[in-house]
Amino acid sequence: MPTLDTLIVDDERLVRSELRRMLDGRDSVEVVGEAADATEAEAAVEELGPDLLLLDVQMPDANGFDLLERLDDVPHVVFVTAYDEYAIRAFETSALDYLVKPVEEERLAEALETVQEQAALSGEAMGPAPQPDPDESEEPDTLTADDQVFVKDGRRCWFVRLGEVRLFEAAGNYTRLHFDGEEPLIHRSLSYLEERLDPGQYFRASRQHILNLEWVEDMSSRPNGKLLAHLPSDTTVELSHRRSRTFRDEMGL
Repeated sequence: MPTLDTLIVDDERLVRSELRRMLDGRDSVEVVGEAADATEAEAAVEELGPDLLLLDVQMPDANGFDLLERLDDVPHVVFVTAYDEYAIRAFETSALDYLVKPVEEERLAEALETVQEQAALSGEAMGPAPQPDPDESEEPDTLTADDQVFVKDGRRCWFVRLGEVRLFEAAGNYTRLHFDGEEPLIHRSLSYLEERLDPGQYFRASRQHILNLEWVEDMSSRPNGKLLAHLPSDTTVELSHRRSRTFRDEMGL
């Protein structure tokens, strides 16, 4: 099982200490940091790149759901809270478990096992990538605009040249492709595609989108400092703050 680099986010120091105590000595977990509020947590996620957030809901400056909205790349999430009424909303945000305080060690262990299983299945962020089927031809490390992929969504099928895909959009653990008025889903995550696509042509705009720069007609700046990418058919994609800074740096803007 992969080791989970874990960030504990809770405004109560005693809760953070108790969670750290319960995690201490587990080979499958390494606590890489703590945060007392959403602002601290956002900075810690960007700096440390944890695999797992043990996340409180109610915090002074912003709640746990607000934090997830701010993040470009969301780690695996287990909510740890004193309130049971947020469970449905938590799972709608793709949280892997929901623990109610006071946390029992057995429930925490179950939650960690769930995260490890998901991490191993997805092959994202932790552990080696899944080995290819020996009966299938090995794919190249980088996918370029000239590569053609087979896409099947329901009963419909396409052979699509990647250069024709103007936008990749996250849909949970799937990705929606936008091309020629079509929007099929593929069984690959956006993070997986980001690692495979040619970075010279494809740009991660936010945790939700990857842009094909060949299809970007122009960029505009919003009052909040974020960039807005304009694509054909009046499609617009807002870049996150961090990715807006990266885009300006790379393009010399």
